[in-house]
Amino acid sequence: MKFLHTSDWHLGRQFHNVSLIDDQRVVLDQMVEYMAHHPVDALVIAGDIYDRSVPPTAAIELLNETLNRVCQELNTPVILIPGNHDGAQRLGFGSAHMKGAGLHIISDFQQMLEPVVLCSDQAGEVAFYGMPFNDPETVRHYFNHTFQQQDEATPEAQKPIATHDDAHAALVGLITPHLNSSQRHVLISHCFVDGAISSESERPLSIGGSECVSHEHFVHFDYVALGHLHQPQYKGEAHIRYSGSLMKYSFSEQHHKKGMTLVELDRNGLVATTHIPLQAPHEMRIIKGELEAILAAGKTDPCAHDYLLVRLTDQHAILNPMEKLRTVYPNVLHLEKPGMLVGVEQSMAQATLSRSEVDMFRDFFKEAQGNELTQAQESAVSAIIKQLSQQ
Repeated sequence: MKFLHTSDWHLGRQFHNVSLIDDQRVVLDQMVEYMAHHPVDALVIAGDIYDRSVPPTAAIELLNETLNRVCQELNTPVILIPGNHDGAQRLGFGSAHMKGAGLHIISDFQQMLEPVVLCSDQAGEVAFYGMPFNDPETVRHYFNHTFQQQDEATPEAQKPIATHDDAHAALVGLITPHLNSSQRHVLISHCFVDGAISSESERPLSIGGSECVSHEHFVHFDYVALGHLHQPQYKGEAHIRYSGSLMKYSFSEQHHKKGMTLVELDRNGLVATTHIPLQAPHEMRIIKGELEAILAAGKTDPCAHDYLLVRLTDQHAILNPMEKLRTVYPNVLHLEKPGMLVGVEQSMAQATLSRSEVDMFRDFFKEAQGNELTQAQESAVSAIIKQLSQQ
């Protein structure tokens, strides 16, 4: 069996007030085109389909269009779970009616115990168990509500659930008795596995380290399709993997290799995982240097339309640097000027500039007029500044 493992689509995301929906459409088109030319038995989406629980209309339309192409035109089943950015109830609306169309949305704990079973080869069936994103409070409430009237509570219900690790241990404990030894088993989860590498664009699941989940809960599955972390990686065991996000969502991800994971199983379990690259129309890059050098490089940069963070190292005042940068790099989204912080105390309450007001005005005048201050002009400016400082 072959299936594609994806996660963290974040449809509808904005980055520095720029909508990424058109870029997302291009990347999803690449995904569907790959599936059209390289048929797979299923598409798995491990959470964070949308960027927020109430997504914009354009994001809903894009998801609807993509799922229709995959389920209807390619006749490929889709199995998805909500992530921490999704609204589980909204995402799961109508899920019972969509199963017949090949769309399996596992949005609550009861559905979690009812695997999606697929069979595509002589090795037999593969059971996909989806674990919707959960927090300790939700899981604790579920166990209390479900088992409080039972004479004999399950061992999972008797254990305290204070952390995400506790929650995952309890939910895996519910799934385990349902595993059929004649099947291969895939778990889909959205969590932060302890020790994995994070990036700036992931919303923290909790504060103080209680979000971390041990990989040991997952070792007895044949494959674990994880979502939440945006960098492709595995943790603990090679079959416990993050596919990473479909595209870059922060400048900290500039070196990530974005895409999806092709998973191959045989009768004994995992055979291979292959990274399938996807290319967004705009890369995210960080450029560092002095303004004049960056402007000169931008004139011949073949990727001048990338989304950029620019760090200027100039130590003198610059007039309208963003306007100048955008003449060669139209998609500069953020500008930092660390060079201007030379001599500045870290505490803003005690911040002082090492350069004088006259020095800074001299820089400003040169930027605005293109000429140096004359001796007479500098004397006049000094007198005005001295007069103002005495008021």
